[in-house]
Amino acid sequence: MSVTAATATDGRRLRGDRTRRAVLDRAVQAASVEGLEGLTFGTLAAVAPVNKSGIAGLFGSKEGLQLAVVAHAREVFRAAVVLPALDEDPGLARLWRTVLAWLDYSRDRVFDGGCFFRAAATELDARTPGPVRDAVVAALRDWDAYLARLVREAVARGELAEGTDADQLVFTIDAALDRADLASVLLEDAAAYDRAAAAVRAALAAAGGSGTTFG
Repeated sequence: MSVTAATATDGRRLRGDRTRRAVLDRAVQAASVEGLEGLTFGTLAAVAPVNKSGIAGLFGSKEGLQLAVVAHAREVFRAAVVLPALDEDPGLARLWRTVLAWLDYSRDRVFDGGCFFRAAATELDARTPGPVRDAVVAALRDWDAYLARLVREAVARGELAEGTDADQLVFTIDAALDRADLASVLLEDAAAYDRAAAAVRAALAAAGGSGTTFG
């Protein structure tokens, strides 16, 4: 292949990647409000910079689109919640900063419908297992595993009490965060975020955490 042909191929690939990302940016927002089942090539073409046949060419099938949307939502979530906390030391400081980043992610409507994964879990929880449901389940399990790792690091550093049940503490944190998102989105209760922060702070303090870290 000539240099000119290779350059042209690279240019097409870059344009294709940009187009795919632009479509996914619209699709995750639509799915956070209308649900993953609400996504169709036709409805997405109305808000994306690509026509229906172009979207079909990018993703192949509705399931292919849904799986790509879940994967893209994971990237957006990681950028909004996980990465901002990595500047903190491992352990309690990073755990607390991650909690605050999650609350900001929901409050600031990174996804129009609030937390993408809470909405997807509600939509798919009773559905027959399949690739899309499995992808959402994997994302939720990975999130819980990440939080549990932060808790265990805090225990290892002596910032939380020895013997702290990481899975139980993560359950408590998840419950506070999910309730804040639901209360904000459904009940328009902005104060829910402060209550969620207070609930997590109390749980960490009960586990031996120092208030100087999350005061």
